Amino acid sequence: MRSALYDMAVVHHRLHPQPHRLRRGVTMLWLELDELDLLARRLRLFSVGRRNLVSFHAEDHGAGANDPGDLRAWLESQLVLAGIAPPGGSIALLCMPRLAGGAFNPISTWFCHRPDGTLGALLYEVRNTFGGRHAYAVGVDSDGPHLRHDAEKRFHVSPFMPMRMGYRFDLIRPDGDAPDARLTLSIAGGDGERTLIRAVMTGRRQPLTDRALLRHGLRRPMQGLAVLGGIHLEAARLWRKGARFHPNPAPPASPVTQAFPGAFPGPFHG
Repeated sequence: MRSALYDMAVVHHRLHPQPHRLRRGVTMLWLELDELDLLARRLRLFSVGRRNLVSFHAEDHGAGANDPGDLRAWLESQLVLAGIAPPGGSIALLCMPRLAGGAFNPISTWFCHRPDGTLGALLYEVRNTFGGRHAYAVGVDSDGPHLRHDAEKRFHVSPFMPMRMGYRFDLIRPDGDAPDARLTLSIAGGDGERTLIRAVMTGRRQPLTDRALLRHGLRRPMQGLAVLGGIHLEAARLWRKGARFHPNPAPPASPVTQAFPGAFPGPFHG
Protein backbone atom coordinates (compact mmCIF):
# COMPACT_ATOMS: atom_id res chain seq x y z
CA MET A 1 0.00 0.00 0.00
CA ARG A 2 1.17 3.53 -0.76
CA SER A 3 -1.07 5.26 1.78
CA ALA A 4 0.84 6.60 4.79
CA LEU A 5 0.74 8.76 7.89
CA TYR A 6 2.50 12.10 8.33
CA ASP A 7 3.16 13.70 11.73
CA MET A 8 3.30 17.33 10.65
CA ALA A 9 4.66 20.45 12.31
CA VAL A 10 2.71 23.53 11.19
CA VAL A 11 4.04 27.07 11.60
CA HIS A 12 2.08 30.23 10.75
CA HIS A 13 4.09 33.45 10.68
CA ARG A 14 2.39 36.77 10.06
CA LEU A 15 5.09 39.31 9.20
CA HIS A 16 3.10 42.49 8.47
CA PRO A 17 1.53 44.65 9.66
CA GLN A 18 1.24 42.99 13.13
CA PRO A 19 3.90 40.29 13.62
CA HIS A 20 2.40 37.10 15.00
CA ARG A 21 3.57 33.50 15.12
CA LEU A 22 2.08 30.16 16.12
CA ARG A 23 3.11 26.53 15.90
CA ARG A 24 1.14 23.31 16.27
CA GLY A 25 1.44 19.63 15.48
CA VAL A 26 -1.17 17.81 13.40
CA THR A 27 -1.73 14.26 12.20
CA MET A 28 -2.26 13.95 8.45
CA LEU A 29 -2.85 10.99 6.17
CA TRP A 30 -1.63 10.42 2.63
CA LEU A 31 -4.56 8.49 1.19
CA GLU A 32 -4.54 6.81 -2.19
CA LEU A 33 -8.17 6.93 -3.33
CA ASP A 34 -7.93 3.49 -4.91
CA GLU A 35 -6.81 2.04 -1.56
CA LEU A 36 -9.59 3.38 0.69
CA ASP A 37 -11.66 0.18 0.77
CA LEU A 38 -8.55 -1.94 1.30
CA LEU A 39 -7.42 0.27 4.18
CA ALA A 40 -10.82 -0.01 5.85
CA ARG A 41 -10.63 -3.80 5.65
CA ARG A 42 -7.04 -4.12 6.87
CA LEU A 43 -7.08 -1.57 9.69
CA ARG A 44 -9.27 -1.96 12.76
CA LEU A 45 -8.95 1.67 13.82
CA PHE A 46 -9.63 3.25 10.41
CA SER A 47 -12.98 3.43 8.64
CA VAL A 48 -14.39 5.03 5.52
CA GLY A 49 -17.75 6.75 5.86
CA ARG A 50 -18.42 5.62 9.42
CA ARG A 51 -17.24 6.50 12.90
CA ASN A 52 -13.99 5.07 14.26
CA LEU A 53 -10.95 6.32 16.15
CA VAL A 54 -9.66 7.55 12.77
CA SER A 55 -11.93 7.87 9.74
CA PHE A 56 -12.27 9.41 6.31
CA HIS A 57 -15.56 10.87 5.06
CA ALA A 58 -16.06 11.99 1.48
CA GLU A 59 -18.34 14.83 2.58
CA ASP A 60 -15.40 16.51 4.34
CA HIS A 61 -14.01 17.26 0.88
CA GLY A 62 -15.20 18.06 -2.62
CA ALA A 63 -18.68 19.52 -2.81
CA GLY A 64 -19.36 18.79 0.85
CA ALA A 65 -22.20 17.10 2.68
CA ASN A 66 -24.84 18.38 0.24
CA ASP A 67 -23.28 16.42 -2.62
CA PRO A 68 -20.55 14.01 -1.42
CA GLY A 69 -20.66 12.12 -4.72
CA ASP A 70 -17.58 10.65 -6.35
CA LEU A 71 -14.40 12.44 -5.31
CA ARG A 72 -12.52 11.57 -8.49
CA ALA A 73 -15.34 12.99 -10.61
CA TRP A 74 -15.43 16.15 -8.48
CA LEU A 75 -11.67 16.58 -8.67
CA GLU A 76 -11.53 16.13 -12.41
CA SER A 77 -14.38 18.61 -12.86
CA GLN A 78 -12.40 21.21 -10.88
CA LEU A 79 -9.35 20.67 -13.07
CA VAL A 80 -11.45 21.12 -16.21
CA LEU A 81 -12.91 24.37 -14.80
CA ALA A 82 -9.35 25.59 -14.29
CA GLY A 83 -8.44 24.72 -17.88
CA ILE A 84 -6.34 21.68 -16.92
CA ALA A 85 -6.80 18.29 -18.56
CA PRO A 86 -7.25 15.56 -15.91
CA PRO A 87 -4.10 13.38 -15.95
CA GLY A 88 -6.16 10.17 -15.72
CA GLY A 89 -3.95 8.20 -13.31
CA SER A 90 -3.95 7.56 -9.58
CA ILE A 91 -5.03 10.22 -7.09
CA ALA A 92 -3.67 10.79 -3.60
CA LEU A 93 -5.02 13.15 -0.94
CA LEU A 94 -3.02 14.69 1.90
CA CYS A 95 -5.47 15.70 4.61
CA MET A 96 -6.32 15.61 8.28
CA PRO A 97 -8.66 12.67 8.97
CA ARG A 98 -11.47 12.64 11.45
CA LEU A 99 -10.12 11.80 14.89
CA ALA A 100 -12.81 10.72 17.37
CA GLY A 101 -15.40 11.86 14.80
CA GLY A 102 -14.25 15.45 14.22
CA ALA A 103 -12.18 17.14 11.52
CA PHE A 104 -11.46 20.56 10.09
CA ASN A 105 -9.06 20.90 7.15
CA PRO A 106 -7.90 24.46 6.44
CA ILE A 107 -6.07 22.99 3.43
CA SER A 108 -6.04 19.58 1.77
CA THR A 109 -3.75 18.75 -1.15
CA TRP A 110 -4.71 16.50 -4.06
CA PHE A 111 -1.92 14.85 -6.10
CA CYS A 112 -3.14 13.82 -9.56
CA HIS A 113 -0.91 11.44 -11.48
CA ARG A 114 -0.72 10.29 -15.06
CA PRO A 115 -1.11 6.60 -15.91
CA ASP A 116 2.70 6.27 -15.98
CA GLY A 117 2.89 7.48 -12.36
CA THR A 118 4.28 10.97 -13.00
CA LEU A 119 2.58 13.93 -11.39
CA GLY A 120 0.25 15.75 -13.77
CA ALA A 121 -1.67 18.23 -11.60
CA LEU A 122 -2.11 19.54 -8.08
CA LEU A 123 -5.19 20.94 -6.41
CA TYR A 124 -5.17 22.76 -3.09
CA GLU A 125 -8.59 22.57 -1.45
CA VAL A 126 -9.04 25.44 1.03
CA ARG A 127 -11.72 25.94 3.68
CA ASN A 128 -12.45 28.91 5.91
CA THR A 129 -14.28 29.18 9.21
CA PHE A 130 -17.27 30.81 7.51
CA GLY A 131 -18.23 27.53 5.84
CA GLY A 132 -16.75 28.40 2.45
CA ARG A 133 -14.59 26.24 0.17
CA HIS A 134 -12.35 27.04 -2.76
CA ALA A 135 -9.61 25.33 -4.75
CA TYR A 136 -6.37 26.40 -6.43
CA ALA A 137 -5.29 24.09 -9.25
CA VAL A 138 -2.09 23.88 -11.28
CA GLY A 139 -0.91 21.68 -14.13
CA VAL A 140 2.49 20.09 -13.52
CA ASP A 141 5.05 19.61 -16.32
CA SER A 142 8.08 18.80 -14.16
CA ASP A 143 8.32 15.60 -12.15
CA GLY A 144 11.03 17.03 -9.90
CA PRO A 145 10.64 16.96 -6.13
CA HIS A 146 10.45 20.77 -5.71
CA LEU A 147 7.53 22.59 -7.31
CA ARG A 148 6.77 26.32 -7.14
CA HIS A 149 3.74 28.13 -8.50
CA ASP A 150 1.71 31.28 -7.84
CA ALA A 151 -1.95 32.28 -7.86
CA GLU A 152 -4.01 35.37 -7.26
CA LYS A 153 -5.94 35.25 -4.01
CA ARG A 154 -9.63 34.68 -4.84
CA PHE A 155 -10.98 33.30 -1.57
CA HIS A 156 -11.40 35.00 1.82
CA VAL A 157 -9.70 33.01 4.59
CA SER A 158 -8.51 35.22 7.44
CA PRO A 159 -10.58 38.30 8.38
CA PHE A 160 -7.26 40.03 9.13
CA MET A 161 -5.80 39.67 5.65
CA PRO A 162 -6.79 41.72 2.57
CA MET A 163 -8.05 40.19 -0.67
CA ARG A 164 -5.56 42.06 -2.89
CA MET A 165 -2.80 39.50 -2.52
CA GLY A 166 -1.03 36.71 -4.32
CA TYR A 167 -0.03 33.27 -3.07
CA ARG A 168 3.23 31.45 -3.69
CA PHE A 169 3.10 27.67 -3.20
CA ASP A 170 6.37 25.82 -2.57
CA LEU A 171 5.98 22.05 -2.41
CA ILE A 172 8.72 19.52 -1.74
CA ARG A 173 7.19 16.15 -2.49
CA PRO A 174 8.13 12.91 -0.76
CA ASP A 175 10.60 10.69 -2.56
CA GLY A 176 8.14 8.00 -3.59
CA ASP A 177 7.38 5.48 -0.86
CA ALA A 178 10.76 5.74 0.84
CA PRO A 179 10.61 5.39 4.65
CA ASP A 180 10.88 8.74 6.42
CA ALA A 181 10.43 10.60 3.11
CA ARG A 182 9.96 14.29 3.89
CA LEU A 183 7.04 16.39 2.65
CA THR A 184 7.02 20.18 2.98
CA LEU A 185 4.40 22.67 1.84
CA SER A 186 5.04 26.39 2.22
CA ILE A 187 2.49 29.05 1.30
CA ALA A 188 3.49 32.71 1.27
CA GLY A 189 0.99 35.51 0.85
CA GLY A 190 2.27 38.83 -0.47
CA ASP A 191 1.09 42.09 -1.97
CA GLY A 192 3.80 42.22 -4.67
CA GLU A 193 6.14 44.30 -2.51
CA ARG A 194 6.52 42.22 0.63
CA THR A 195 5.49 38.95 2.21
CA LEU A 196 2.60 39.46 4.61
CA ILE A 197 2.19 35.91 5.87
CA ARG A 198 3.87 32.55 5.52
CA ALA A 199 2.59 29.12 6.54
CA VAL A 200 4.80 26.03 6.48
CA MET A 201 3.95 22.44 7.27
CA THR A 202 6.49 19.66 7.18
CA GLY A 203 6.70 16.04 8.25
CA ARG A 204 8.09 12.61 7.48
CA ARG A 205 6.33 9.58 6.08
CA GLN A 206 5.36 6.85 8.56
CA PRO A 207 3.69 3.47 7.97
CA LEU A 208 -0.09 3.56 8.24
CA THR A 209 -0.75 0.89 10.87
CA ASP A 210 -3.20 0.37 13.71
CA ARG A 211 -0.38 1.02 16.19
CA ALA A 212 0.39 4.38 14.59
CA LEU A 213 -3.30 5.30 14.44
CA LEU A 214 -3.75 4.44 18.12
CA ARG A 215 -0.71 6.49 19.08
CA HIS A 216 -1.87 9.55 17.17
CA GLY A 217 -5.51 9.09 18.16
CA LEU A 218 -4.57 9.12 21.83
CA ARG A 219 -2.13 11.97 21.32
CA ARG A 220 -4.57 14.25 19.49
CA PRO A 221 -8.08 12.85 20.16
CA MET A 222 -9.84 16.17 19.49
CA GLN A 223 -7.65 17.42 16.66
CA GLY A 224 -10.50 18.84 14.59
CA LEU A 225 -11.87 20.94 17.45
CA ALA A 226 -8.35 21.92 18.49
CA VAL A 227 -7.52 23.25 15.00
CA LEU A 228 -10.80 25.15 14.70
CA GLY A 229 -10.58 26.49 18.24
CA GLY A 230 -6.97 27.47 17.72
CA ILE A 231 -7.89 29.50 14.63
CA HIS A 232 -10.45 31.49 16.62
CA LEU A 233 -8.07 31.95 19.54
CA GLU A 234 -5.32 33.33 17.32
CA ALA A 235 -7.87 35.62 15.63
CA ALA A 236 -8.76 37.03 19.04
CA ARG A 237 -5.09 37.64 19.80
CA LEU A 238 -4.62 39.42 16.48
CA TRP A 239 -7.66 41.60 17.16
CA ARG A 240 -6.15 42.57 20.53
CA LYS A 241 -2.95 43.54 18.72
CA GLY A 242 -4.95 45.95 16.59
CA ALA A 243 -5.11 43.99 13.33
CA ARG A 244 -7.45 45.51 10.77
CA PHE A 245 -10.67 43.57 10.21
CA HIS A 246 -11.66 42.77 6.60
CA PRO A 247 -15.33 41.76 6.14
CA ASN A 248 -16.15 38.49 4.41
CA PRO A 249 -16.80 39.37 0.73
CA ALA A 250 -19.07 37.57 -1.70
CA PRO A 251 -17.66 34.19 -2.77
CA PRO A 252 -15.74 34.03 -6.07
CA ALA A 253 -17.72 33.30 -9.22
CA SER A 254 -15.79 30.10 -9.89
CA PRO A 255 -15.07 27.41 -7.25
CA VAL A 256 -11.52 26.97 -8.55
CA THR A 257 -8.64 29.30 -9.45
CA GLN A 258 -5.78 28.31 -11.73
CA ALA A 259 -2.22 28.73 -10.48
CA PHE A 260 0.80 29.17 -12.76
CA PRO A 261 4.57 28.69 -12.44
CA GLY A 262 6.19 32.08 -11.87
CA ALA A 263 3.02 34.14 -12.38
CA PHE A 264 4.08 36.80 -9.88
CA PRO A 265 7.71 37.78 -10.43
CA GLY A 266 7.54 40.47 -7.71
CA PRO A 267 9.43 39.82 -4.48
CA PHE A 268 7.99 37.74 -1.67
CA HIS A 269 10.26 38.72 1.19
CA GLY A 270 10.05 40.18 4.68
